[in-house]
Amino acid sequence: MPLITEHLTDEMIAWRQDFHRHPELGFDEHRTSARVADLLESFGLEVHRGIGGTGVVGVLQRGNEPRSIGLRADMDALPIREANGFAHRSETDGVMHACGHDGHTTMLLGAAKHLAERGNFNGRAVFIFQPAEEHGKGGPAMIADGLFENFAVDAVYGIHNMPGMAEGSFALRTGAMMASEALFEIRIQGQGGHAAMPHHGADALVVGAEIVTALQTIVSRKLNPGINGVVSVTEFKTDGQRNVLPGRAVLKGDARALNRDVNARIEQKMRQIVEGVCLAHGVTAEVSYDTVFEVTVNAAEPTARAAKAAIALAGAEHVNTDCAPILGSEDFAHMALARPGCFLFLGNGTEGPHARPLHSADYDFNDRNLATGAAFWVQLVEQELSEQLA
Repeated sequence: MPLITEHLTDEMIAWRQDFHRHPELGFDEHRTSARVADLLESFGLEVHRGIGGTGVVGVLQRGNEPRSIGLRADMDALPIREANGFAHRSETDGVMHACGHDGHTTMLLGAAKHLAERGNFNGRAVFIFQPAEEHGKGGPAMIADGLFENFAVDAVYGIHNMPGMAEGSFALRTGAMMASEALFEIRIQGQGGHAAMPHHGADALVVGAEIVTALQTIVSRKLNPGINGVVSVTEFKTDGQRNVLPGRAVLKGDARALNRDVNARIEQKMRQIVEGVCLAHGVTAEVSYDTVFEVTVNAAEPTARAAKAAIALAGAEHVNTDCAPILGSEDFAHMALARPGCFLFLGNGTEGPHARPLHSADYDFNDRNLATGAAFWVQLVEQELSEQLA
């Protein structure tokens, strides 16, 4: 069992709280990535900066064994004004680490330092610090910049903290772990007119309202009830006035699915509904449907290995190996499509700011989990790259 020393734990708390005080948005993580790279270099790792913009990769080689493992953490913050009052609260107005990426980054740094100083393995550990997870663009940017061609890994792993889940517990599953996210926009072109004479125009608002209602039938009537999906219209704007019927309307929204085929079917049915409603009213519309996040799918072998490491660390009673998938989305999905991967949850706690929902202004990462997360990474690396397997 890896022992994360009290000294390293204290260092990690200081790093994490420094990252929290200085949050940066996606692709602007210049201070964060520089700090990460400098720390990795101080540990003795081979460091590569500017991968996919502000991404950083650290490489630690032991022995001559060609086996390799990729460990990924995200670095970006969110455009949220922090409501917490503790000493390490954000010093950047309107930006905060409301999702715990400061903790994810720090856990991986702690593991890198421990493994550099006393790691017992034979092979190569690749530490991936990714920008712009919240945009869904950081993973693809690093991959497009040659991440896995230049730093080949046999499998890739990622962790996300989970508020409301018992502190230090783990949850994972084989198959779909998190949903895809598609952003859609429907632009309706009708004919504006006088509110007192609607028969002379083609009211885009009425058409839009009918589309909003009809879109709800995609999940309730056009998908297998055993398959998860969500279609949500989140914006409805028109050019109408108090006594002017709108000639144009724009609907925007978000669709989620736990299966790529289901996501494709949602898009197909959405386009059919919009076309049919508009045809009935004699108006036209344009539909854009952009899948920003793919489904996060855990491959069987990496998931079994991650479960084994988590159980060795925390005990079987604290590891759920068949958790329910969630309809939140995760940029790690792109890495898991490129290489066999596993994404798992680490319980952030059930009380206080550690139990606040992700993306809320009064959330905070649980510093007591820093040693747990670092120890898990160490356990996984030494398990998968053990001398006995060489």
